[in-house]
Order: sequence, then C-alpha cells, then structure tokens
Amino acid sequence: MLRVIDTETCGLQGGVVEVASVDIEDGKIVNPMSDLVRPDRPISHQAMAIHKITEAMVADKPWIEEIIPRYHGSQYYVAHNASFDQRMLPEMQGDWICTVKLARRLWPGIKYSNMALYKSLKLQVATPADLHHHRALFDCYITAALLIRIMEESGWTPEEMVTITGRPALVSTMMFGKYRGRKIAEIAEDDPMYLRWMLNNIKELTPDLRMTLKHYLEGQ
Repeated sequence: MLRVIDTETCGLQGGVVEVASVDIEDGKIVNPMSDLVRPDRPISHQAMAIHKITEAMVADKPWIEEIIPRYHGSQYYVAHNASFDQRMLPEMQGDWICTVKLARRLWPGIKYSNMALYKSLKLQVATPADLHHHRALFDCYITAALLIRIMEESGWTPEEMVTITGRPALVSTMMFGKYRGRKIAEIAEDDPMYLRWMLNNIKELTPDLRMTLKHYLEGQ
C-alpha cells in the first residue's frame, strides 16, 4: 500500500491548515481522508489566495497533533514535492516518494507542476466535486493518478522510487520569487547575483534547488 499525502499551509514557512491522503492498492485509489487543521500561526494572504482556506474555516478545528495519528500506518508516503510535505509532517514514519523527482527522471524537459502533468499526460481521475486545485484532497487524487501512470510506464518498485527520491536532482524552473516560471539557466545568465542572494539568505531552499543554484553559478 502506498499513501499519497498532501498539506496546505499558512505559507512556505509552515503552519498546516489542511492535511489529506488517499491510498493506492492494486492500482486503485481508495480510502480518502481529509482534515482541516487549526494552525499555529496566521494564514498569509498569499497562501489564502491560493487554497482559499480562511481563518474562520479553521478557528475551531483540531491541532495537527490531534489528527495526524489517523494518517500513520503506511510504509511509504508519496507527495508531489515530497521534501516540503515531509518537512510539514515530521511525525510521519516511513519512506518518502516524490512524484516531481520521478516525473523529471521519466519525462525530461516538460513542466512538472501537478496540474501541468495532469493536463499533459491526460490523466483520468475522478476528483472530489466540491473541492478545487490547491485543496489537499483534490491534489492527492491528482498525485495518486500521476503515481499510477509513473509505475505503469516505468515499472519501478516502491524501493526504486524511494532511491530516486533520495538522489539530488537538478531543477529546471524557478517555482517562486520574482523569476517564478523562468528557466534557472536563463536566470543564471541574466541575474546571477539574485541566485547568489538566494543561496546566502533563504534557509528553506530544498537540497535539489540549492544544488541547482550552485551548479549554474560555478565559474561565475
């Protein structure tokens, strides 16, 4: 059994406001779970604009410590950009699998956001009718469908996917900041000082992004 899990947060620095999961068993998506969570900090305006979860929606909800035991019990946890969700859920005991890294390995040179892959791969999945992209359970269904396609085309075992997830990998596109959506190779040519500033000042950079910035700044 593989458990696909997703979080929505108060911002890039954390504060979980929603957690959800689905399981993949015998190639089927089963056992959906979802909880709104009272966060330990205010929800940023930027985050609220993305997931549409308001302070009023979570004011009387349980703390993350109260609900997270429901999501325990899997040997493997799967997430799109797993390093972020793993950081948000340090309580989860198990091996992590990252569908972003798997997709980069299997289909080089395309866009790797959840919805970009959903559209380009023409994934067929029944998502919850009352939710939308950037709600945790909706995104779990998309990620689960993506993982099923990855396993069908690659033949990778869970152990092989864990190994691929653990390897550093170059990132092609900047996913946040003033150059969001631009190729990192282009940014390195046009504004290398910005990339150096990121390396020196943003502690939350993923290992993949940190390695990528160093790669493109070598020799400059």
